Amino acid sequence: MTRVGIGYDVHPFQEGRPLILGGVEIPHTHGLQGHSDADVLCHAIADAVLGALGLPDIGYYFPPSDASIEGICSLRILERCAALAAEKGYTIENVDSSLVAEAPRVMKHAPLMKEKISAALGIQPDQVGVKATTNERMGFVGREEGIAAMAVACLVK
Repeated sequence: MTRVGIGYDVHPFQEGRPLILGGVEIPHTHGLQGHSDADVLCHAIADAVLGALGLPDIGYYFPPSDASIEGICSLRILERCAALAAEKGYTIENVDSSLVAEAPRVMKHAPLMKEKISAALGIQPDQVGVKATTNERMGFVGREEGIAAMAVACLVK
């Protein structure tokens, strides 16, 4: 059996925080606001995996009201999602993702992102797609108020 899930996440920029995308710290003037490290890319991938399993989103497993996980590395969230997939008898066949941001430019960091994401999911880097685009200066992303990410995951039993 093959199952597919989609994920979407968005976080606004916040001063005084590092920018973490795909488990990699990216040089930028602002980080992203959130209860965890606010890694919008990992969050979208996590929701795609959870969606493929027919489970609730990451807010159910990692609620912002839980002080014990404040600042959690989002790669740990991916590890938990991979464990949930394994518990249900699924392997992650592949994930694909797109970051949407006017700045910073992130594609030079994509190989390291793929390594970190694949390690957290227990798959190979060539099973992880990481792409980036702009929002053509439209909307909150276009005004550089934050970053969005979309992902799809394919799981096989």
